[in-house]
Amino acid sequence: MFLMANSLAHTKWICKYPIVFTPKYRRKVIYNQLRKDIREIIKDLCKWKGIEIIEGNMMPDHVHILISIPPKMSVSSFTGYLKGKSAMMIFERHTNLKYKFGNRNFWATGYYVSTVGINTSTVQKYIREQEKQDQIEDSLSRKEYSDPFKGSR
Repeated sequence: MFLMANSLAHTKWICKYPIVFTPKYRRKVIYNQLRKDIREIIKDLCKWKGIEIIEGNMMPDHVHILISIPPKMSVSSFTGYLKGKSAMMIFERHTNLKYKFGNRNFWATGYYVSTVGINTSTVQKYIREQEKQDQIEDSLSRKEYSDPFKGSR
């Protein structure tokens, strides 16, 4: 199997996404105390959803994070959750920002996302080992099944 793969019940997965989003009007507001608070808020929200932050960077006018999201969760739903909840928490902690940003719209609409692949040799190794795994599982269950598409002649 994959060396660094995560697991769900019947799934091995590596789903990494770099996501970039910006404050409304690309204001340069991610400084000092606000930067620390936004970092902690994003860490907490990811932890609550079981999302691993692999790498992150808080720039003055945007947030760039590389996260690992399980395949059962869509990137768009998680990003909507992250931006929406973090905006509410930022305004809760920094009430003076509501005069600059208005109706709790801290983040600009939209975001950038891409995928991070794995190398070909890892896929080849997985495919080779999957065949071995199937053979092992078949040898544990020796029950013979009749072909349901052939008549009983």
